[in-house]
Amino acid sequence: MSWTNLTVQINKKEVDLVSDYLMVLGAISTSIEDINLNQNNEELIFGEPHNQSEQFWENNTVQALFEKTIDIALIKTALTAKFNTLNFSMGVSDIHDQDWVKLTQSQFLPINIDEKLWIIPSWHQIQDNKAINLVLDPGLAFGTGAHGTTHLCLLWLLNNVNKKLTVLDYGCGSGILGIAAKKIGADKVFGVDIDSQAIKSSRENAKINNVEIFWSNTEIKIDYKTDLVVANILSSALSVLAPALAEHCNKNGKIALSGILRSQENAIKKIYSQWFDFQPSSYKDGWVLISGIKR
Repeated sequence: MSWTNLTVQINKKEVDLVSDYLMVLGAISTSIEDINLNQNNEELIFGEPHNQSEQFWENNTVQALFEKTIDIALIKTALTAKFNTLNFSMGVSDIHDQDWVKLTQSQFLPINIDEKLWIIPSWHQIQDNKAINLVLDPGLAFGTGAHGTTHLCLLWLLNNVNKKLTVLDYGCGSGILGIAAKKIGADKVFGVDIDSQAIKSSRENAKINNVEIFWSNTEIKIDYKTDLVVANILSSALSVLAPALAEHCNKNGKIALSGILRSQENAIKKIYSQWFDFQPSSYKDGWVLISGIKR
């Protein structure tokens, strides 16, 4: 069995109307995504603290799936006639039936960090029993190890965690950083997040990896301090949370901040400079990790 996929690139003003009209024309389903998805200029429109979330991106890709028997030329003609004042582009491709679970799993391979730590989806075998192995499947909460910011944070943890230290993972997402810190050897690890789904995912992932971590929602007051603080969240959130993150870090403790584009590095440093002396930053795929020692 196969289907026809119509791709329409459109700005955010008309994307809802175009998507709805495609359903009227017989689309089985439609989906909308940023035209710059997974690129450095991708728009981060969801979850920005103190900013009103946008419903759509400035430029969008609408995917509309049709039965193979549809006359796609008529669909394109009808769409163009309906929105004849709009400037948009269209493309057509065939989608063939296959084992979608296996296809999805094939996109997530084990990830190695500095030959010392592996992030392994559960359907893969452990490749190096001498390394630190963290079993983690993609889920609803952010963090699989594939993103540049997560990679930077994991490498920082490898270079800074030891058995005497306590760690706070602020904005834990899937729990990957907190779990990694515990597996690397931290004495005690705390993880917090504003999202209840993230806390649930983190607890489940910690259980799979047989580690004990203290998870809590940010609605609960956090009155402890740790030796290491790591926060892999958006730069806007890092700006707002600076006093709180500094407060949770012990004197002479260390902080690692990521989720920051290189163009945002100096602005974040300026905010945190009142508490921290900076160490050399790390860079990957257009992202930066800022680290420092609390005075």
